[in-house]
Amino acid sequence: MSRMNWPAVRAIYVFEMHRFLRTATQSILAPVISTSLYFVVFGAAIGARMNTVDGVPYGLFIVPGLMMLSLLTQSITNASFGIYFPRFAGTIYEILSAPISPVEVVLGYVGAAASKAIIIALIILATAALFVPLRVEHPFWMLAFLLLTAVTFSLFGFVIGLWADGFERLQMVPLLIITPLTFLGGSFYAIEMLPPFWQTVSLANPVVYLISGFRWSFFGRADIGIAASLGMTTLFLVLCLGAVTYIFRTGYRLKS
Repeated sequence: MSRMNWPAVRAIYVFEMHRFLRTATQSILAPVISTSLYFVVFGAAIGARMNTVDGVPYGLFIVPGLMMLSLLTQSITNASFGIYFPRFAGTIYEILSAPISPVEVVLGYVGAAASKAIIIALIILATAALFVPLRVEHPFWMLAFLLLTAVTFSLFGFVIGLWADGFERLQMVPLLIITPLTFLGGSFYAIEMLPPFWQTVSLANPVVYLISGFRWSFFGRADIGIAASLGMTTLFLVLCLGAVTYIFRTGYRLKS
């Protein structure tokens, strides 16, 4: 069994992180402004009419949803653009011909994308602390969900970056699928607030399980059991790993 080529992994990781740091002002300022606007609109306007949700002040209740919304979109976007640009520029063939395995390529790109997404999520958490008194009952599980979700959706973004044949497709999944599913997944409301029929329909939305588990780590209560949330996230992680394995074994979108 060959040894892991850590210098190659580090080279890809550092290159991708440098690309993030070159636009650090925009990358950091954008989530701060958007989070502040969410608190002004949702926290002030709606929160004034809805004091608590499941015993949690509304302004505090939306913090996990805001973090998850950003985490999902950032993970997918960073990973998909990270691997798409080498394909677009033709430099992907240099990576494929280098003495580096598919596992090491994935570790470099997915690790960098997940790191960026987690940094942005933590910035949102820090910004939220300026508006509401933060409360995290299970900090270990909060970080665990943060890491697991970032890695899972960075893998998903990696698959999208290999599948896409244009910039339109790169943006299609985050904008037309992930963002609506996140808004409909209980980011800004509790599923139990919906009529029974729509509560049942919501269970078909995989993002519901992510947000519910993440919210549990903050407040110790959730719409769905923690075991189900972890199970669904792990299942999606396995599916994404399977998709990446298939792509490298067959050369799909890599050698053509």
